[in-house]
Amino acid sequence: MTLSGRTVLITGASSGLGRHFAKIVAAAGARVAIAARRKDRLEALADEIGANAFAVEMDVEDEASIIAGFDAAAAALGPVDGVIANAGMNAQGMALDLPVEDFDRVMRVNLRGAFLTAREGARRMIAAGSKESARGRILLTASLGAHKVLPGLAAYCASKAGVVTLGKALAREWANRGINVNSICPGFISTELNDAFLESEAGRKMIAGFARRRLMREDDLDATVIHLLSDASRGITGAAFDLDDGQGL
Repeated sequence: MTLSGRTVLITGASSGLGRHFAKIVAAAGARVAIAARRKDRLEALADEIGANAFAVEMDVEDEASIIAGFDAAAAALGPVDGVIANAGMNAQGMALDLPVEDFDRVMRVNLRGAFLTAREGARRMIAAGSKESARGRILLTASLGAHKVLPGLAAYCASKAGVVTLGKALAREWANRGINVNSICPGFISTELNDAFLESEAGRKMIAGFARRRLMREDDLDATVIHLLSDASRGITGAAFDLDDGQGL
């Protein structure tokens, strides 16, 4: 499951799972374009990874920024044939009290941002001949919350359920274009996005209710992520993988 010879663009790469994905994709042999808004963090990560990494400033709420980011990545590393649409955010709060502006922003980043990122990636892959090579790979980061109700996270759960359905719809549209589109639904992993909640009384109570009474580790996702980006996943498209250590049971 080598990624040698591939160029992969990853959004939300300045922290959390995106940062981890950048490291494992580079370790598997790919050139990696690490994209996010926080350029200083990206440059530090690129220095850590080495010559095969390139920092791309990108805001997934802005289509022009996404297009410019793909342009910069292709100029530096060559045509992108793999994408991880990973950028995401959360707005915690019970639905009765959640400001509509917070709901809208979660949808813009998590769902609309995934759509714009995947679409621009697909356009580039098709232009580069993915129909003939069948090497296009797009991976969307959804969540356990796509199919399990998480109290106080209505907007987040709705957005991630949308990501899963979006992945299936795009897989169907691009099935004959040589592009595989899949989603992963990770369980709870301690990241910058959720550390405060997981350390709270409510977070500890939630963890105690999991089948294995534990959080996942980032590297629990590694084998599936690399597989879905590689040539070995030729026959897999339109799938959503629950990688949650049984947290959804």
